[in-house]
Amino acid sequence: MKRVGILGDIGSGKSYVAKLFGYPVFNADQEVSRLYKKNRNIYINLKKILPKYIHRFPIDKNEIIKAILGNKTNLKKVNKIVHSEIRKKLHNFINRNRNKKFVILDIPLLLENKINKKKDILIFINANKKTIKKKLKKRKNFNQKLINKFKKIQISLAYKKKMSHFIIKNNFTNKSLKKDIKIILDKI
Repeated sequence: MKRVGILGDIGSGKSYVAKLFGYPVFNADQEVSRLYKKNRNIYINLKKILPKYIHRFPIDKNEIIKAILGNKTNLKKVNKIVHSEIRKKLHNFINRNRNKKFVILDIPLLLENKINKKKDILIFINANKKTIKKKLKKRKNFNQKLINKFKKIQISLAYKKKMSHFIIKNNFTNKSLKKDIKIILDKI
C-alpha cells in the first residue's frame, strides 16, 4: 500500500481532489467533526481546559472557534487533545486499508504534525489565490480571522510545494483534475 499525502492552501480543493483519486481517503477535518459530535472523552478534556468556552455535548463547533479566537494559546490546547485522537483514527484507517493499492491522506497539518512518512508520495494542490478566496467566502462558516490563525501554524506553501513529488493545478474543473490524477497514478 502506498500513502499519498495531499498538500495545499486552505480552500485549494484538497478534499475534493482527494476524493477524485478513487481510493480510500482519510479526511482529518471530517474526523475532527465526528470527534466533536460523538466522542464524550474529547468533550470532557476540552471542557477541562476551556471551561469558559465549551458548554455542552455534542460540542458546538462555534464554541471551538470562539475558544481559538479568544486566546492565543487555545489553538495549541485544542490541537494537543484532538490530534492524539486523530493519530489513533489514522492508524486504524491505515490498518483497515492495508490491502488497498493506495490510501489518500487529506490531513491539513500532515507535515506540521510530522504525520507523513519518508516514503509517502506528496501531491501539492496549486490554485489561484483569488479563486480560493472567492470559494472560501461562500463557505457556511467562513471566518477570515480563524483562517489567518490556522495559516500562522502552517509551514509555508513554498516549502510544501518544494517537498511535493507532484503538483496539480486546480482550476476547479473536473476534467483537467481527473486527467492529472490519472497521469500521477500511472507514474506511481
